[in-house]
Amino acid sequence: MPVSHTLDATDHAGLVIIGTGMAGVGLARALRRLDDHRAITLISADSGDDYSKPLLSTGLAKRQPPERLAQRSAAALADELDARVITHTRVEQLTPKTRTIRLSDGQRLGYDALVLATGAAPQAPFAIPESVSQRFFSVNDLDDYRRFRAALDEHPARVAVIGAGLVGCEFANDLHSGGHQVTLVAPEATPLARLLPEPLGNALGDAFQDAGIQLALGRTLADISAGSNSAVQLTLDNHTTFEVDLVLLATGLAPRTALADAAGLDASRRGIDVDRYLRTSDPHIYALGDVACVAGVNAMYVQPLQASAKALAATLAGTPTQVSFGAWPIIVKTPLLPVVAYPPAASVERWRIEGEGGDMSALGEDKHGNLVGFALTGGCVRRKVELSRAAPVLLG
Repeated sequence: MPVSHTLDATDHAGLVIIGTGMAGVGLARALRRLDDHRAITLISADSGDDYSKPLLSTGLAKRQPPERLAQRSAAALADELDARVITHTRVEQLTPKTRTIRLSDGQRLGYDALVLATGAAPQAPFAIPESVSQRFFSVNDLDDYRRFRAALDEHPARVAVIGAGLVGCEFANDLHSGGHQVTLVAPEATPLARLLPEPLGNALGDAFQDAGIQLALGRTLADISAGSNSAVQLTLDNHTTFEVDLVLLATGLAPRTALADAAGLDASRRGIDVDRYLRTSDPHIYALGDVACVAGVNAMYVQPLQASAKALAATLAGTPTQVSFGAWPIIVKTPLLPVVAYPPAASVERWRIEGEGGDMSALGEDKHGNLVGFALTGGCVRRKVELSRAAPVLLG
């Protein structure tokens, strides 16, 4: 089925999925696996190409062009799913009362059920001067990757990665592996501070430094200005100044809730509020993936997303199914030092640290000594399965 860029205003689209990332496409595939033949329309603000988001950072290490990351085009995706895929189009208005949406070209589309799979958007915690704005990037989708890959231009570059969370650490590792000179800047004292207790964070930082990645941790940006030869000059809060060719922002994601907010759906900074059936405050609208806050839990990771898509497909196909996340340890793609973490499901009274060097286990325990989360580095990541079975389920 060909990709559509416009629709007749009288068209009724059946099931409409806003977003063609892992959540939206995963839901459509899950429905087709259940032999559900309803009309499906997917709406994408970008090219709609099918790709695996976790491969965006590893593509830099392998110097892969964007077309190598795209598993299929939007047209091929439409054929596979027997669905209509509308690309380069935004949904500007959602009207639950009439079950209609208005597209960026002015057309209106009716729906029987609507799924918001709009994901999360990168956040910039500071103003970027216009004079150097073309040197700042974030990579949250394939189109972002295309722009960043073009800026790297297949030549070694000096890159500052701002943010030492999961995304920042993965991109720092992969840019370094791709031959670029990397400086990692973050206000936290250690990498992955939200996932790793300090001794394990220090081990990851040591692995980065030993490989040649420059660390500027415990630091914030005090000034941004134009440097020499089109470079960007960065000044830290300790007055250290250095120049880079490109800046990659990895300073966090915020769920894209604007459409839901304007439509009067229940939402907060944690995402669009949904129940265990992924249903919003409107019975005909669902939310899925990074944008969804499921029974108070927002889990922006692959395993909860996949579990949600499977459960929602069953519900839409006629078998109401509550989502269960199970145990979902996070595998961080930092080959310089492998990391696995399972965020604590309850308050941690103490971390019990085992091992030394880069091979460490951190067991988070509550006041009764019960395991509530864990973190693993190096050779200890092999304990992932064992500890996942023992850890409590956040949303069971």
